[in-house]
Amino acid sequence: MIAGLPTTTLALLVVLSLFAGVGITAVGPGGIFITIALVALTDLPPAVVVGTASATFVATGLVGAESYRRSGELDSRGGKRMALVLSLTGFAGALVGVHLNALIDESTFSLLLGVFVSLTGVLVFYRTRYGTAGNNYDVMTPRGTLGVAGIGAFVGISGGLLGVGGPVLAVPLLVAIGVPMLIAVGVAQVQSVFVAAFATAGYLAQGAVSWPLAIAIGIPELVGVVAGWKIAQSIDAETLTRVLAVLLLSLGPYIALR
Repeated sequence: MIAGLPTTTLALLVVLSLFAGVGITAVGPGGIFITIALVALTDLPPAVVVGTASATFVATGLVGAESYRRSGELDSRGGKRMALVLSLTGFAGALVGVHLNALIDESTFSLLLGVFVSLTGVLVFYRTRYGTAGNNYDVMTPRGTLGVAGIGAFVGISGGLLGVGGPVLAVPLLVAIGVPMLIAVGVAQVQSVFVAAFATAGYLAQGAVSWPLAIAIGIPELVGVVAGWKIAQSIDAETLTRVLAVLLLSLGPYIALR
């Protein structure tokens, strides 16, 4: 028995992990469903939930980043610079988020973050309707670099404070400012490795990572990551972006009220 879970519960988690993996590389939001499933289906302490989920996100980020490197989204100078800036500022933001955790009421921040996610979903959908989604955002300019740095810092702070970050927030924010969908998903995979690794190390120090459970749900999650990448390569970007908007509008209330 893994983490004291019944076989039926573990089997359901495996199936949900597969679909979560698909979401991670197809549209970005996906990993958060791992957290939702662990909270809803288990009695694990919150720290173990976030710590175990974060451990799987390190692996999914590595596989996702390699997949998008192979398909070319991370090969351009702009893609590489965007990934670097997101990762560095995301890591720094995670450090800040961990310290803010002791100073800011989490329920208040969760409410604000949930509203922000919902509004981002509206913005992403608006951009698809009016033909502005997918414009080539120039990260090579000082202004462009600053914009990506701001997104990276915000995502890192959210991850350090609430365990919500990575592709869940980075992809929609990048799409909202005009980064093409597939490039946004690709660079978000790189950033997720750094944010998730920092979170995992912190929870590991507390003994709050269940490695048997992380492996049990992580393997199907990785299968889903590869499948999601293939799906993203075969579906037009506008459809993927609208799916992203719907997911954000659904996730916003959950984040606000959890």
